[in-house]
Amino acid sequence: MFSLHNSTGTTAFLLLSFGVFSLTTSVHSQPTYNYHFCWDQSNETSNTYYQSNLTVLLESLSSKASQNYSFYNESSNIGIYALFLCRGDVSNSTCQSCVNYATQDITTRCPSNKSAIIWYDECMIHYSNVSFFGQAKVSPMLLMWNTQNTSSPDLINAKALSLMYDLIDSATTKDVLFNSNNQTDGSEKGYGLVQCTRDIDNSSCNKCLSELMNKAQNCCQAKIGWRILGASCFLRYEKYSFTENSPAIPSPSPSPTPTSLLPPPPPPPQSVPAEPQPPTVNGGGGKKTTKVVIITISSIASIAVVAALLGFWFYTSYGRRKREGERETSEETPLQNYFPNSVSVHLIDSAMHAKACEDSGEMQYFNLSTIHIATNNFSDVNKLGEGGFGPVYKGKLINGKEIAVKRLSLKSKQGLEEFKNEVILIAKLQHRNLVRLLGCCLEGEEKLLVYEYMANTSLDAFLFDPKKCNELDWAKRTNIINGIAKGLQYLHEDSRLKIIHRDMKASNILLDNEMNPKISDFGTARIFGGNQIEANTNRIVGTYGYMAPEYAMEGLFSIKSDVYSFGILMLEIVSGKKNNSFYHQEHAQSLLLYAWRLWNEGKGMEFMDQTIVDICPISEALRLIHIALLCVQEDPNDRPTMSEVILMLASTSIKLPQALAPPFSVARFIMSDQSSTNEMGIGFITSDQSSTSASS
Repeated sequence: MFSLHNSTGTTAFLLLSFGVFSLTTSVHSQPTYNYHFCWDQSNETSNTYYQSNLTVLLESLSSKASQNYSFYNESSNIGIYALFLCRGDVSNSTCQSCVNYATQDITTRCPSNKSAIIWYDECMIHYSNVSFFGQAKVSPMLLMWNTQNTSSPDLINAKALSLMYDLIDSATTKDVLFNSNNQTDGSEKGYGLVQCTRDIDNSSCNKCLSELMNKAQNCCQAKIGWRILGASCFLRYEKYSFTENSPAIPSPSPSPTPTSLLPPPPPPPQSVPAEPQPPTVNGGGGKKTTKVVIITISSIASIAVVAALLGFWFYTSYGRRKREGERETSEETPLQNYFPNSVSVHLIDSAMHAKACEDSGEMQYFNLSTIHIATNNFSDVNKLGEGGFGPVYKGKLINGKEIAVKRLSLKSKQGLEEFKNEVILIAKLQHRNLVRLLGCCLEGEEKLLVYEYMANTSLDAFLFDPKKCNELDWAKRTNIINGIAKGLQYLHEDSRLKIIHRDMKASNILLDNEMNPKISDFGTARIFGGNQIEANTNRIVGTYGYMAPEYAMEGLFSIKSDVYSFGILMLEIVSGKKNNSFYHQEHAQSLLLYAWRLWNEGKGMEFMDQTIVDICPISEALRLIHIALLCVQEDPNDRPTMSEVILMLASTSIKLPQALAPPFSVARFIMSDQSSTNEMGIGFITSDQSSTSASS
C-alpha cells in the first residue's frame, strides 16, 4: 500500500519535475543575446511588401539550420540578402535552436528596417537590401572587454596576442574558417576563438580577423578578456573556457559578456531525504484515510521539491542575469555603436580625454601602455628626430607593425589645438603622397600622434647630409619633387577639404623605403571653405625661410603661400643647400637671392648640387630652377597653382613664362627684426604691430 501510495506521489513529482525541467530547458535553449544593429529605415508604402519577403527568406534560413547547416546565405528575387552563421564549436541542435530563435528576434528588434545584424554567443544573422556576399566587412562592429586588468599586462597580453594570431593563421587555411584553442603558462590559462562567415575567401578572412586584432590590441592591452564581433568575422579571448564542448564553462549557459567575474554558482541542491512513512491506521475507512494522508503528504513533499527546484532555477537564472546585467554596466565596456555607414574607430577608455581623437573619425585610439611598450618607454635609442611639435620615436607594435610616434613636448609652442587640428585634418585625407595617421593618444600630460613608419625618415636627413646626399640621384630628386607637388595639389584642389599646409619644408617630407615622398605635420594647417581663396591671421606659424612674404609680413595665407614654400623646397632639392642657413658672401645672403642672381647671369648650373651636376640632364635641371623661381615670385597672383606646376613638370613642350624678381625685401625685413627671437623661432612685426613667433 505504501509502495503504491509512494509510487503515486513519485509519479506526481516526476510529472511536475518534468514540467519544470521542460520550462528550464526551454528558457536555457534561448541563445545568449549580445547586441544588434538596425539601419536603412523602410518607408511606409514598401515596408509591408519588403517585410513579408524578408519573413519568407528568414524562414528559409531557419529551415536550412534544421537540416544541420552551420552556415547558409541566400537572396530573394526582390534583392534581399541574408545569411546565418553558427559558432564553429556548437552542436547541430544548439545551432538550430539559435537560428530559429534569431529569425524571430531580429524582426522584433528591427521591425521596419531593410538591413540588420544580430549577434548571440551561439550564432549570428545578417540581412540587407544591398548585397554583401563575398565582401569582408568589419562594420557594423561591437567591441566588448572586461575592465579588470591582468596582473602582468605586458607578458600575458603578448601571449594572448600570440595565441590569437596563431588561431587566425590556422583558421584561414581551413574551409570552415574557424578555430579555437587554449594556452597554458603555469597557472595562467587563456582561451581563444576566431571565425569568419564562409561567403568570403581565406585571404579576405585573414584580412578581416587581422583588422579586428589591431583594434583589440589597441583597446585591450591589459584586459583579461575581450571580444570583437564584426559583420564578416569575429574573435574572442578569455581567461576561462567558453566553448560548448568544454566542461569548464563557468555557468550553466554561455555568458552574454566576454568574461566572467561572478562567484562560482551555488552548488546543486542536495537530494531530499525520504519522508518518514506514516503509520497504518486500522478501522473503518482507516485505509482510505491513510491513503488520502499518504497521497497528500507525498504530493506536498513532491511539490516542496519542485518548489525548491523552481526557487533554485529562479535564483540561478534571474540572479545570474541580474548580476550579468550589472556586470555589463560596471565591468564590461561596450565600445561604440559601429554603424555600417561609419568607419569610425574610437578605441577609447575615456571619452573625456580622447575627445580630440574621437572627433577625427577614421583612426584608432592607442592606449599609453601600448605606446610605452612599442617605443621602449620613449628610449633615446628609438628617437628619430625632433621638430616644433616635439620628439619623434620609432615604435613596434606587438603584431610587428612599425610606427612613428610624435610626442608633444611640454616646451612646444604647439598645444592641444594644434594636436586636435592635425588629428582632425589628416584623418580625413587619403593620398599616396600624404603620410598616414594611424591614431592618437591622450592620457595625463601625454599627447601622442601615431603615424605609419617611414623607413628613410625625412628628406632633410638625406639632402643636407654630406654623405647621405649621394643617395639622392637625379631620378630620386625629380621623383620627390613630383610627389610633393601631387600631394599639395590634392590638399589644395582634390581632397574633400581645401587644406593650406602652412609649414612646407624638407623636415616635413618623409620618405618611405622606396624614397617616395609623403607630406607630414598638419599641426598648423588650415581648412578653406567654399570659394574662400585667402585668410588673415595675427598668429604667424611656420618656419623661417619658407614663408611667403605676404604671410610673414601681413598674416595673409592662401594656396599660393604653400606654392611659395614649395618653390623654396625645390631650390633646396636641386642645390642640396638649406635655405635658412645659407650665406654666400659674394652673391647673396639667402639661397633664393643666390639662385635668382645666378639664373639671370646665365650660370644656373653653378647653383646645382655638385654631387649630381655631372649626371643630370642640364636642360631638365635648368627647367626645375625656372619653375621654382616662378613659385617664389613676390605677388601671389603671379605664382602658378599646383596643377599648373604639375603640368610644367610633366611636359617640356609647355613654354614657361618669365620669372619676376623674388621678394628681396622680405629677407632684409626678417633678418633685421629683433623684436622676439628664441631657439624655437624668429619674431616678426605684423601689420598690427603685435609680436608673434614662428616655430621651427
